[in-house]
Amino acid sequence: MARRPRTERIPVRLPEETAPEHWLRTIRLSGFTVLMLVLVILAVIVLAPNLRILIEQRQQIAALQAAVDETKKSMDDLNEDVARWSDPAYIEAQARERLFYVFPGDVSYLVVGEADGTTTSDGQPISTQIQTTQVDWVRTLLSSVYTAGLTDATPDQLTGGAQ
Repeated sequence: MARRPRTERIPVRLPEETAPEHWLRTIRLSGFTVLMLVLVILAVIVLAPNLRILIEQRQQIAALQAAVDETKKSMDDLNEDVARWSDPAYIEAQARERLFYVFPGDVSYLVVGEADGTTTSDGQPISTQIQTTQVDWVRTLLSSVYTAGLTDATPDQLTGGAQ
């Protein structure tokens, strides 16, 4: 066999590599590494929907727990209100405040009007003199009953059509 003539090797200078290029050139992927990478990607694909469902369910549970806590708080407030109503002093205070009830012999004053007390609700000044009206309400009541029973006029005619 004939020998090949020996050629001389001439060194060739390659361009200098940057750090990322050197790092990428040194990566060696074996079959095991590729298999593990595929298994990790497959696990993420399979588990991601279940993980999303888990997170949504945790949020729902937290919202429902907050609603339960709020309902328990309102139930406690209502139970406190019920307990207050078993106290006779509280019932008396509520009757006086809400219904303006008074005990026999008590005098109750109901103040109506503005807080400053200088004008009425329509803006007129309040009089400092006490005025009384001279109305015979018994006579007015009896005349109303007689008029309603003895007249042939319609209600519109009696009220003058102002309804």
